[in-house]
Amino acid sequence: MSAQQLTYEGVLEMFRETDRRMKERDAEFDRKMQETKQLMRERDAEYDRMRKELNSKIGKLGNRIGDIIEHMLGGRIIDQFNDLGYAVKDCTRNHFFEMSKLGIKGEIDLILHDGDISILIEVKTTLETSDVRKYLKKMEEFRIYADARWRDVPRFIGAVAGAVVEDDALQCAHEHGLYTIVQSGEAVEIVPVPEGFKAREW
Repeated sequence: MSAQQLTYEGVLEMFRETDRRMKERDAEFDRKMQETKQLMRERDAEYDRMRKELNSKIGKLGNRIGDIIEHMLGGRIIDQFNDLGYAVKDCTRNHFFEMSKLGIKGEIDLILHDGDISILIEVKTTLETSDVRKYLKKMEEFRIYADARWRDVPRFIGAVAGAVVEDDALQCAHEHGLYTIVQSGEAVEIVPVPEGFKAREW
């Protein structure tokens, strides 16, 4: 628009157009902000749902392991070990141990005490080979912890238990000198060991 064409009415029209565009821009910005807030609310709601679901699953898993331990203690597991030649007198559940300077930390689900020997039992809902290998490492760490903390430390032997025990996990456990315990319904039993089996001591 040339200077000759720039009139008062023209300037007013330019301001009106600019104002209209700014209002449209602000309206679009507000719309996008509302969409963003809605997406954030939906994301937060989904996060809360997933967190609650995860907490519920963790809680159920913890309860499931607790149930297995209860069934073990109520299902003659102590008598079964005594039938194998041990002399279990009492037991300890959920024994936590930690040695910060060595980076050692863990939990033993169930310990059966036999004076000279303690039977350390790891409980899983489903026992896999990876669980067996992790438990072997935990046994080594608990040995170090016990030697540093206590006098007259007993020998340790290990056992792994599960409501479901995979075949390769069973084989791995026996190969490394661990007893294996299986729960089926209310019944809990030590799986018969193969010929030549010898319980590993730590």
